[in-house]
Amino acid sequence: MTDSPAAPRPHLIAGNWKMHGTATALAEIEAMAAAAASLPPHVTVAVCPPATLIHRAAQVARGRLVIGAQDVHAEPCGAFTGCVSAEMLQDAGATLVIVGHSERRTDCHETDADVRAKAIAVQAAGMTAIVCIGETAAERDAGTALTVLNSQLDGSLPGSAERLVVAYEPVWAVGSGLTPTPEQITGLHAAIRTNLTARYGDAGERVAILYGGSVKPDNAAALLGADNVSGALVGGASLTAADFLAIARAA
Repeated sequence: MTDSPAAPRPHLIAGNWKMHGTATALAEIEAMAAAAASLPPHVTVAVCPPATLIHRAAQVARGRLVIGAQDVHAEPCGAFTGCVSAEMLQDAGATLVIVGHSERRTDCHETDADVRAKAIAVQAAGMTAIVCIGETAAERDAGTALTVLNSQLDGSLPGSAERLVVAYEPVWAVGSGLTPTPEQITGLHAAIRTNLTARYGDAGERVAILYGGSVKPDNAAALLGADNVSGALVGGASLTAADFLAIARAA
């Protein structure tokens, strides 16, 4: 008698459209949603379009594609001109939210405490928070990547592991075309897992850890095959259905 093959581990492939897309881009989301139905059940595909498209994207996706948001304000309401609350995003149709992306941390000077407050707000609204962490090239070269990642985790993670995803995105890889080797990713993700289990116990084992940073169709299989990689946070390659679905199929 032979052992049954192990079930594939769940993968989340999430696309961050950043500041790209108007109504004409809904055709790409419609194509993604149509193809998502043919993916194996262990693969979940999500798209985080600009806030202006969330409601229409959710209607086009019709539940076949998860729709998320790229940022959120930590407060539920108030005098915060130009900001959007977790409840507003949920009302528009989002079910997950990216917080702490390196571009927000750098360009908008967000601190770990800011990211943690946003993650708590997202969870409180019943949505999933994708908390981003990552080191710069200078930190990598100085040999302090693990120290930086653990510090970001300690300051950015909410108190609960429920509805939580961590995305490791080395800042030097985002949009650069450069990526760590699968072996390097395996080591860093193992360290992240150690932090999560020390913090949350058994629940920390169930938190998905995504890799992000120049994920493309031609490198997706190698990156997604690394140990402790539970999916990918994809930037530019998520803007077209063909490239994004090729990455999803690699899972």
